[in-house]
Amino acid sequence: MIKTFVIFSVCILCVFLISCADTASSESNEENPDSQKAAQKVQTENWPQFRGHNASGIATGQDLPLNWDVKTGTNILWKKPIPGLGHSSPVVWGDRVFVTTAVGEGKEAYLKVGRYGESPDNPEDFVHHYKVYCLDRKTGDIIWEKTAYSGKPKVNRHIKSSHANCTPVTDGKHLLVFFGSQGLYCYDLDGKLLWTKDLGYLDAGAFDVPEVQWGFGSSPIIYEDKVIVLCDVNNQSFITALELETGKDIWRTLRDENPTWGTPTVHKSENRTQVIVNGYKHIGSYEVETGKAIWWMHGGGDVPCPTPVVSNSLVFITNAHGRMRPIYAIKLEAEGDISLARDETSNQYIPWFYPRRGAYQPTPVVLDDLLYVADNGGILTCYVAETGEEMYRNPIGGDISSYSASPVVADGKLYFSDEYGNIHIVKAGPKYEHLAVNKMDEICMASPAISGKTLFIRARRNLYAISKEVN
Repeated sequence: MIKTFVIFSVCILCVFLISCADTASSESNEENPDSQKAAQKVQTENWPQFRGHNASGIATGQDLPLNWDVKTGTNILWKKPIPGLGHSSPVVWGDRVFVTTAVGEGKEAYLKVGRYGESPDNPEDFVHHYKVYCLDRKTGDIIWEKTAYSGKPKVNRHIKSSHANCTPVTDGKHLLVFFGSQGLYCYDLDGKLLWTKDLGYLDAGAFDVPEVQWGFGSSPIIYEDKVIVLCDVNNQSFITALELETGKDIWRTLRDENPTWGTPTVHKSENRTQVIVNGYKHIGSYEVETGKAIWWMHGGGDVPCPTPVVSNSLVFITNAHGRMRPIYAIKLEAEGDISLARDETSNQYIPWFYPRRGAYQPTPVVLDDLLYVADNGGILTCYVAETGEEMYRNPIGGDISSYSASPVVADGKLYFSDEYGNIHIVKAGPKYEHLAVNKMDEICMASPAISGKTLFIRARRNLYAISKEVN
């Protein structure tokens, strides 16, 4: 049994997680110049979900500093302590930043990071307060704080995970926060609770040893008037759409699937809008209006965490653990069962595929037709997105480390956060060029956010705003 979990040692199941993220939609290019300009402004000023708009991880017009110093305060706009333990990413709308956490009553949460060979859950038989914070983007001052739920955790967490893995999502009017078995909560941006939804007992853990629990990680997303939530768990997996205004069910589709921790992505094209999800038994997509399956496939790592990423006419899906850690490039017009036959590396809807190059937890990023995939050891590989041609393969910063957070991009620079708080900056392009490394002096598990010429880094104990615009 122990051997079964050796590779799971790097699994924190945050989604970005971990846990997984988020309004993930790709709009049509048939917009007029004014609407394109307005959309670009919204994207520059806001980071509404895990990995930002469309889960792309990309921000433009930011002018972030290349270097900063936590000890001296150089380019540190502000630093704010956040109590408890949470791996959820911050999200930003306008001048407000939102983040979640779980605060143990009178006890310090145990957290073990790095690469190691044990993978147990962490029973915590004491009350936790599941909290939401709203902060001022410019000053870090707390505008409001709400406790969504108080009680003993219904599901144990991995010693590298948290009870607040799921990243919030906002559309500028609603704020959705998800604490797995503790429920889904909808607030307005002033902290008024609008509705709650109990989605049941969500046990995301070891599929082959169900008594071992790790914690839930998939983040909610908003698409138009819907909230979409993926709940792949040990008891009964499903994906569901709820009314954004009320939380009432619109559709629920059951899935024959192991626990997963990735966030869905919504893509809108001229002919259809589909919800795309990672998986082991059932990678695939669903009609956003009905939940009906559009395409599906099996084959991959048996602990899927990364979020699907769309670029041009392809969606890129990667996962890891077990016999495979694939990277799939899948055509967005796919239909039906598109699973690769044994020894196939491509088919009608899968133009290219690598069986052993995928990422365990970090979500890839695509920029200027180049796909960047970083694995949990920090090996960064750059591919031509359309063909899968490898451009380079290099350890980030020249060293093997431990990575759980997903990379983000601003103005042609990729930001990689390792678990020990080293933020590496790599120049985007077909040749590897390491530009800088900045030390946070704290554990970093959450994926960064970018908004308003500011880089937001959520560390073990503090939330940081990094910007040239320091007063």
